[in-house]
Amino acid sequence: MEAQHDTVDIITRYFPELTPGQIEAYIRLEALYTDWNAKINVISRADTGNLYTRHVLHSLAIAKFLGNLPEGTTIMDLGTGGGFPGIPLAIYYPQCRFHMIDRIGKKIRVASDIAAQTGLTNVTFQHGDSGECHQTFDYVVSRAVMPLDALVKACSRNIRHNRLQTPPGLVCLKGGNLDDEIKATGREVVEVPVADYFREDFFETKQIIYVPL
Repeated sequence: MEAQHDTVDIITRYFPELTPGQIEAYIRLEALYTDWNAKINVISRADTGNLYTRHVLHSLAIAKFLGNLPEGTTIMDLGTGGGFPGIPLAIYYPQCRFHMIDRIGKKIRVASDIAAQTGLTNVTFQHGDSGECHQTFDYVVSRAVMPLDALVKACSRNIRHNRLQTPPGLVCLKGGNLDDEIKATGREVVEVPVADYFREDFFETKQIIYVPL
């Protein structure tokens, strides 16, 4: 059974290669999200004691999937909300550039403040939707924003085509039975259970979905 209150130790357990600066940035997230959540419902109140497992570590499943990324790799976080998965990934990948976008202005303000408070310099923010973003990226990441086929349509024109170890595309975090969503895309889809990387019960029904674009 999961503890009622997790700590940053769960991150360092799975990512022992983190630098002291990265660990310090992850440590700061707890107080920052706790403070913001008292003002704006950024994450579920039920999750406030499990920030590191259910939000930070969950976001970093994408890092386990993508592995090492070259300097200058660009990533859009579509529907970032309060900064997931983008902020944990931006801490992990300081050599990459992140553009975080959401339709809800107050959530972008939260994510922008948290990024500033953790010293991130590799992130930009946009209040809007993917149709208002005219940039292209190596990857688009997302977490439970919309059905998969709609997500593919929303972001496909934002993908640039470069030769990377994992070809450009959409990498998103989903849960539950996704058969209908995957079929609706009409595309090749790769499913990877998050439980392949992390042992906590929370991840038993979670999937990484990769759609090359």
